[in-house]
Amino acid sequence: MARVEPVIRVQAEDFDLARESALLSSGRRDIGAVVSFTGLCRDEGGRLAALELEHYPGMAEREIRRICEIAIDRWPVTGLTAIHRFGKIAPGGNIVLVLAASSHRQAAFDAANFVMDYLKTSAPFWKKEHFVDGSEGGWVSARDGDTSAFERWRDKD
Repeated sequence: MARVEPVIRVQAEDFDLARESALLSSGRRDIGAVVSFTGLCRDEGGRLAALELEHYPGMAEREIRRICEIAIDRWPVTGLTAIHRFGKIAPGGNIVLVLAASSHRQAAFDAANFVMDYLKTSAPFWKKEHFVDGSEGGWVSARDGDTSAFERWRDKD
């Protein structure tokens, strides 16, 4: 079996889940499961006007590729896509997409979960809140729950 080449994109433009899933699985007979995770911008109880995401170009793509390569080595995935947006994103807008394909569902679930946990804590992205009253929040820190989710994979690297 040929080595899986992950699809990695960091972009300002929105993405289309159905299109990306079709690109991953179209014409493939070795795929038994595609697991998707789409992260959306919340409105934080109506207070948030936008979430601004910044990144280091080049570094962000390299780190996402590194994370995906670990997942490919760890689980028998047949395809992997990771797309992360940057710029100002309004509530309800897409932020991140992870698609993992495998012959069996558990490997796809595990690989997608692993990639997402690492993206939330290790990828070089920074988030700033812009509120509906015109004020700005500070840079958003990782939540304790995100860090705990990340830590469960660490001893398995």
